[in-house]
Amino acid sequence: MGKEIERKYLVNGEAWKELGEGVLYRQGYLNSRKERVVRARTMGPKAALTIKGITVGATRLEFEYDIPMDDCNQLLDLCEQPIIEKTRYKIPFGGLIWEVDEFHGVNDGLVVAECELESEDQSIDKPEWIGDEVTGDPRYFNSNLIANPFTAW
Repeated sequence: MGKEIERKYLVNGEAWKELGEGVLYRQGYLNSRKERVVRARTMGPKAALTIKGITVGATRLEFEYDIPMDDCNQLLDLCEQPIIEKTRYKIPFGGLIWEVDEFHGVNDGLVVAECELESEDQSIDKPEWIGDEVTGDPRYFNSNLIANPFTAW
């Protein structure tokens, strides 16, 4: 069984951009219901199918499987619209890898950072560009940015 424990934060400024190279992600949702999210995603030259359970605190079940790029592109055509497009930067800090997502398209202007943890109560050192925590705010779930894009807030 796979588990994901992560915290999500807003990002302040642009100093983080100097700390890593970005990779374009395109992802769509075959099912965006909070009880069982099913996502197809391209990550640069790679593709994956991911199934996630409901989030409880900062934890949820997660299963991810590599799939052929052609299959993923066909699945993206079947997904709920719009497709989420973002550039992801992976930045090491304080013994963690911070994944900073800079959104494009209908979510342009939104920048969030996530870090995966070993436990929900794990203490973390935050980079200076980390802002308010939004872990429990469903507006920031990628699956919710389809029906309620950031540019419409």
